[in-house]
Amino acid sequence: MAGIMTKIKAWTRSPQGQKARARAERMARDPRTQAKARGLLAKFRGKRRHY
Repeated sequence: MAGIMTKIKAWTRSPQGQKARARAERMARDPRTQAKARGLLAKFRGKRRHY
């Protein structure tokens, strides 16, 4: 398992990993993306709410 974690850490430090992280952070700040995530969580919890 340590080999996989080492590879993941190396990828996150690479330019491609940094770019993916920045994109994920931008998406996380988007209210529409947040609403989608809340909806999925509610669905998995069995409570369907509309925000």
